[in-house]
Amino acid sequence: MLKNLGLKYLKTGLLGLTFTFTVAYRAGSQTVPVPDSTTGNQEETQGNPPQPTPDNLPESPQSDPPGGSAAQELDLSPEIIEGSPVLQRWLDKVPDVWQDIRNQPSFRTRLRLGYSQFPSNGQAAGVNVGVEDVFIGNSGLTVSGDYQASFNGERETFGVDLRYYVRPLGSYFNVAPMVGYRNLETDGYSTDGVNVGARLLLVLSRTGAADISFTQSFVSIGSSDEVGISKLSFGYALTPNLRLATDIEKQNSIENKDSRVGIGLEWMP
Repeated sequence: MLKNLGLKYLKTGLLGLTFTFTVAYRAGSQTVPVPDSTTGNQEETQGNPPQPTPDNLPESPQSDPPGGSAAQELDLSPEIIEGSPVLQRWLDKVPDVWQDIRNQPSFRTRLRLGYSQFPSNGQAAGVNVGVEDVFIGNSGLTVSGDYQASFNGERETFGVDLRYYVRPLGSYFNVAPMVGYRNLETDGYSTDGVNVGARLLLVLSRTGAADISFTQSFVSIGSSDEVGISKLSFGYALTPNLRLATDIEKQNSIENKDSRVGIGLEWMP
C-alpha cells in the first residue's frame, strides 16, 4: 500500500514539473524583441539616404583675388610683396624663364682705361681708352669706340664701329658683323676709311664675368691702303662691376706689320 502511494505522488510531481517547463518555454518563444533605436536608424539610413538640408549643403568655393592664394601659400606679408617687383611679377604671372635667359644679354657694356705697349715700335708705351657694346634699345645692335696712342707719337689709332649680334643676346656663343670708321697712323704709313669685319664672342661666364672674343676687320678694303686688323681679347671680372681685360692686336698692311699688347680695367655700369 505504501509503495502504491509513493508511485502516485512521484507521477504527480513529474507531471507538474513538465507543465512548468512547457509554459516557460512557450512564454519565452512568444517574447517580442524590442527594436534597437541605433539599428533602426542604420537600416533607415542605408535604405533611404538623407536629403540635403541647409546645414549639410557643401560650401561653394570662394574665389581668391589674383595672386592671393599664391601669397597665402608662401606666407608672405603684404609689405614684402609690395617691396619686391620680382615677387609681384611672379605672383601675377609665372614668367618664361628660358626666354628671359635667352634674351637677357650674357655680356655687358664696358668702359675701358688701360696701358698699351707697341713691340713693333721699339716697345713704346702708350694708353688705350674705349667703350664697348653700348646697347641700342633691346635689339642686338651695339656701338663701340676706342682710342690708342703711344707716348712717343709714332702710333695713333681711333675709330667707332656698329655691331649687330645675330644670335640671341643670352647665348654663350655669338657672332656680330660690324661696320664703322677707323683712322690709323704709324711711323711708316697712315690710312683711314670704312672698317668692315666680324666679331666672335665666347662667353665663359654670364653678365660679363668672363669672356673671350676675336675680331677681324679691314680698313679701306680693296684699295692700295688696305689694312687688316686682328684682335684677340680676354676679360675676367674682379668685382660685380669691375674686371681686368687684356688684348693682343696685329695690324697688317702692304707697307708694314705692326703689333700692340694692352692691359687695363673695364667698368661695367
